Amino acid sequence: MIILGIDPGLNATGYGFIDAQAGRCTLITAGDIRPPRRLLFQERIAQIHRSLTTLVQLHRPHTAVLEKIFTHQRFPTAASLMAHARGVACLVAQEQNLVLAEYLPTRIKRALTGRGHANKDQVSRMVQHWLGTLDPSWSSDATDALALAIAHAHMETSNAVFLAAR
Repeated sequence: MIILGIDPGLNATGYGFIDAQAGRCTLITAGDIRPPRRLLFQERIAQIHRSLTTLVQLHRPHTAVLEKIFTHQRFPTAASLMAHARGVACLVAQEQNLVLAEYLPTRIKRALTGRGHANKDQVSRMVQHWLGTLDPSWSSDATDALALAIAHAHMETSNAVFLAAR
């Protein structure tokens, strides 16, 4: 099953495609979409939409995985801006008939590292462990997107084993 993790943002939307088979995750590709900051808001959103659509059509994932929206009281604007890019990702998933999975950030970190409050370095090391590689050119957005895809694959496998044992 091909899984797409998306770490949405207006400045950088990270993406990571993996192939999850029999408890193993194989990297397909990862990177980020960076609309130029000089573009108008609607042009940036449109570029994210076009780029995600092209990537989905090229790699044909079954599932797209996103973090559930959360906000910190001190940063409401950041959450609002991220929500626009997240909405675009949800729209692409709907338009391309993908299953959409959403998890809280703490759930992703716990699935990957065993700790719900793991830092970015710990998450990055686990992405490297699961994929057997970590490209130094990947942004933290791409690594976070891969973490979403890997955690989803891990949780889906765990759920299938649990249900089969019942």
